[in-house]
Amino acid sequence: MLTLLNLLSAVTLLVWGTHIVRTGILRVYGSHLRRVLGQNMDRRPLAFIAGIVVTAVVQSSNATAMLVTSFVGQGLMAMTPALAIMLGADVGTALMARVLTFDLSWLSPLLIFIGVIFFLSRKQTRIGQLGRVAIGLGLIILALQLIVQAAAPITQAQGVKVLFASLTGDILLDALVGALFAMISYSSLAAVLLTATLAGAEVISLPVAIGLVVGANIGSGLLAFLSTSMQNAAGRRVALGSLLYKLIGLLLIIPVLHPLVDWMDSLSFSPQELVIGFHLLYNTARCVIMLPTVKPMGRLCNTLLPERELANGQVKPRHLDPTALQTPSLALANAARETLRLGDIVESLLDAMLGALRGTQTALPQQTRALGEDAEALYSAIKLYLAQMPREDLGEHDSQRWAEIIELSINLKLASDLIERMLRKVQQQKTSQRREFSEVGLEELAGLQQQLLANLRLGLSVFLSADPQSARLLLREKRRFRAQERRLAHAHVSRLQRKVVQSIETSSLHLELIADMKRLNSLFCSSAYVVLGGADTGGLLLDDQPEDASPI
Repeated sequence: MLTLLNLLSAVTLLVWGTHIVRTGILRVYGSHLRRVLGQNMDRRPLAFIAGIVVTAVVQSSNATAMLVTSFVGQGLMAMTPALAIMLGADVGTALMARVLTFDLSWLSPLLIFIGVIFFLSRKQTRIGQLGRVAIGLGLIILALQLIVQAAAPITQAQGVKVLFASLTGDILLDALVGALFAMISYSSLAAVLLTATLAGAEVISLPVAIGLVVGANIGSGLLAFLSTSMQNAAGRRVALGSLLYKLIGLLLIIPVLHPLVDWMDSLSFSPQELVIGFHLLYNTARCVIMLPTVKPMGRLCNTLLPERELANGQVKPRHLDPTALQTPSLALANAARETLRLGDIVESLLDAMLGALRGTQTALPQQTRALGEDAEALYSAIKLYLAQMPREDLGEHDSQRWAEIIELSINLKLASDLIERMLRKVQQQKTSQRREFSEVGLEELAGLQQQLLANLRLGLSVFLSADPQSARLLLREKRRFRAQERRLAHAHVSRLQRKVVQSIETSSLHLELIADMKRLNSLFCSSAYVVLGGADTGGLLLDDQPEDASPI
């Protein structure tokens, strides 16, 4: 019982080691790897090589699959190069399996020792995360040694012999078992390494080991396909194409399995080397043969997974990729892009307000309600997405960006709620009270609305670019808006003194709208303070001048 427990713990350590390496690499070099995969790779060989390189670095074809499906789902990559990258990812996994089966026992304690020192001393830095990667590599090598030690006595147990005897070399049964283990361990690499180790310890025969390796490939394809269940159809097609390629590989290997095993038995290599060698040659040959077929495979996947109509008209997040949460810089970039979409909804609400003031827009309540629901949906999605990123694990720059994004999203949500209330006030005045603004008053409000729209766009630009010059311009526009707001309020009071009937009837609403627009302007211009607050206090002093200093 203790021996079995040792084997299970060694397998768990192997899975954990691959996870640590994958997450560590993605945290340090995730943005660079994403940039490599996101470049225009119309040439299939280039995309194929990129898949090999990225997967060899992160040691996980599943991680590569998540990146690629995210790109395709967001419309940043076409289907053909995405499938080529996925084929390259299978070869990359096989290459890493070959590297990790060399005699590296001397390297394990050294990697763990150095990795722990760097990780504990500089956890939030790049060096600290590279220390985390070194720990993971050391654990992988150590786990392989422990598996060999634990498997040796297990082979003598009668019950274990009966268990493995049930795997008689039936390729379909063995492939099913291998696929299940790859899915349970969340790593085809871990499944292949364990299979090779068990074959080297003569716990399983060579035909069984080959079936388990083929099944591990299929398991990684199933895992990637299931992981994309929450993505749109475009992203799921990539995972489906990769899975179909692995199933085709199974069909191709069945007729030649027995002659292939007989030939491999005649070679003067250890069973472990034969299993790893087969995995590398099988994946390489399969992927090279399939590479010219990526275009028809893409068309097949488009047919099998057509675009689905949304159940309702509510807007859905486009950029909040859950798989990017392991790489804070990528996740924050996704959240920033979704926040800009929230800004677009607020801009639409501002346009609707102009239509309400002029009385030129029909079906306004329904449109306003729909836009408000869209803003609420995006705000909630952004908020929950950012909440999944523990701030204590973020570096100083990422933590600051996290705060900027959540602050702007809150301000935009407050702005959307405020505009909705303003629209209801205007609509109530026009429908129930049958009152209209004076011609001069209407033009004044429309002018303020246009200034608000310009400041909103400039504020979003400042948030995206963090340009100090644009931030100072935004603060100047804020002061100009304040001066204009005060001047128009005084002008409205002057019309009341002249007893303009329309101005008297709409006086309360007119002044309320001006005050609400002032609050909106403050929300839109808040991004300037974030940019200038820590680097240019002059921008803040500009806005802190007394109101009397501004011209009227």
